[in-house]
Order: sequence, then C-alpha cells, then structure tokens
Amino acid sequence: MRSEWVDHRVHPALRPYVATATGYRQEGLAPGLHRGLPSPFLTFVVTLDEPLVLLAHPDPAQAPGRYDGLVGGLHTRPALIEHPGRQAGLQLSLTPAGARALLGVPAGALASLDAAVDDVLGVAGRELVDRVRSAPDWPARFAAVERVLLRAGRHGSGPAPEVAEAWRLTTASGGPLRVAEVAARVGWSDRHLENRFRAETGLSPKAAARVVRFDRARRVLAARAGRGGPTDLAGLAADLGFADQAHLTREWRALAGLPPTGWLAAEFGFVQDGTSGREQAAAHDLS
Repeated sequence: MRSEWVDHRVHPALRPYVATATGYRQEGLAPGLHRGLPSPFLTFVVTLDEPLVLLAHPDPAQAPGRYDGLVGGLHTRPALIEHPGRQAGLQLSLTPAGARALLGVPAGALASLDAAVDDVLGVAGRELVDRVRSAPDWPARFAAVERVLLRAGRHGSGPAPEVAEAWRLTTASGGPLRVAEVAARVGWSDRHLENRFRAETGLSPKAAARVVRFDRARRVLAARAGRGGPTDLAGLAADLGFADQAHLTREWRALAGLPPTGWLAAEFGFVQDGTSGREQAAAHDLS
C-alpha cells in the first residue's frame, strides 16, 4: 500500500480563508465507501487523475455525480463517496468567509450542495483544475491553486460583523453556547440572528453548534484511534459538552449515519479522517 500526505501552509493572503491545505495519494486500499462528514469548513477538492464519485450528497435531492474538482458547502448529513482503492488530489478546507472572498458567493448559497469547481468559478475553475493536474509536483500544484484563487478572488464586502462574531463565538466555544447567549452577545434577537446566520452560512446557529461539537469529537476520536488508545466514549462525551454517551451516539448517528465505533471501523484512514497536521482547525473566525 502507498500512502502520501503533504501539508501546505498557504499564501498569507489566503490564510484568513483557508484553514488547511493537504495533498494526498493513496493506492492499494480495499475498495469501499467513504463518508464525507459535516464540519465547520467548506470542502474544496481537485483530483489528480480519476474523478471523485459521489453516490449520495448531503441533500438527497441532488443526483449522484463525478467531479474533477468539487466545492462542497456546509451540511448536517454525510456525503457518500465511492472509494475504488486509490485516490489522489488536493484538498482545501475553506472558512465560510472564504466562500465570499474566494468563490464570490456566501456559504449559504452552497449549503448541503456539491458543485463542480468550474460551475462556481467559471473559466477560472477549469483553469485551476487543468493547472493542478499538469503540475509536476506538490509545490507546483499548491502554487497553481493559489495563483488562480488569488486572481479569481472576489474581495468585496464580508458578512455582517454580528454574523462574523456569532460564528467566532460558536466555533471558539466548541459548540456548547446556547443560541440565546450568542444572540445577546452580538446584540440581536434570536430570530434575527437565525435568519442572517442561516443566509450567510447555510446552517442555523443551533445546527452550526452541533456540527462544531461533532467535528471536535470526530477529530479527538480519530487521534485516539491513530495512537492505538481507548475510545472512552463516556469521557469524550463529558469533555466535549454532550449530556452523556448516549447523547454523543445519537448525534453521531444523526450527523454521520453510523455510531462512533461503526464509523471508526468503516472509515479510519481516509482523507478526511487523518491526524496531525491534516486535522482541521477547531475554530476559525468568519471575519
């Protein structure tokens, strides 16, 4: 089996918008099904050879598809991705602010959807995919992505400061803050925050808090499994603000489609489930 991972520190102008950038190549794995799980980041993927095959999207109304490059919005249901035993590509984790700044649309416009890169960026998207695929090595591939995103970026007005602060509070807290407390801190009513937050991010404040807490739990559990340590689901639930282990398991089933131990057995080792530098940041400002 061949497994290659490359973490990249993006250009300074992109750092407010790109939480992680990773190159990957795996060969010789058993074919299977990968679950693209909810997280606080939009997914931006460019494949190096074979397309990404999505059998099911977070929005069940969206038809299956094949993508040379893909942008996936925030979501609360897993995507189901065919894994033929090999995969190679480049993946960026975009903040919701990155959707506006680099793609020209609010993250809310992409909620629960998967779109081809060239459908979002037009001609620049096709150029980006072609440049990445023709580049000879990882530094050149990352440089190709950065060059196109920096040129294509629509650096217009950002989200309302109150929405940006609500996102920061939700991600920085790890998810346990109540919506009423977030609304009070930004000076808006619960309903106004709900409407503006959903329009900007694609999630309600409550759903965003659930996703943030789930993402933290997923990363901690994956890190433990990578070290060969015990899962200790009861301790994990207590540490991350779940009511108890049963609550954690219910949330995991709702957001991942599997209980935690079932997810580990089915998924550990795929792109989204890596550890160390490949782990997504626990919190990243929207502003």
